[in-house]
Amino acid sequence: MTAEGRQRIDKWLFFSRAVKSRSLGAKLVQAGRVRLNGEKISQPAESVRPGDVLTLTLDRRILVYKVLAPGSRRGPAEEARTLYEDMSPEPTPPGQAPMDAQVPLRDLGSGRPTKRERRQIDRLRGND
Repeated sequence: MTAEGRQRIDKWLFFSRAVKSRSLGAKLVQAGRVRLNGEKISQPAESVRPGDVLTLTLDRRILVYKVLAPGSRRGPAEEARTLYEDMSPEPTPPGQAPMDAQVPLRDLGSGRPTKRERRQIDRLRGND
């Protein structure tokens, strides 16, 4: 931890338990999956300080954290939760599409027929 309350982002991600190791935090940053105050960063040595907003893309989740304090160690989960405020959007329940998702439509006659359409074709041809 530095004098001004700044800390390397890879260390902060490790201390906040967002990633399992510091090297995974560095790889996450280098892959461009971390935004600091809305801007992509690519260097794990980038500093974060209290008040910064981090947006992380992990697997199929998007995490939005507001940095409250720099960490001094990787402690228990209760201690890690004091380092940030979780501002992540609520995940959609399994089996339910997001509100802005649309059902894909295809033009009639394009692509493979559906099972229902296949049965109708078979009936038309007399191949029951």
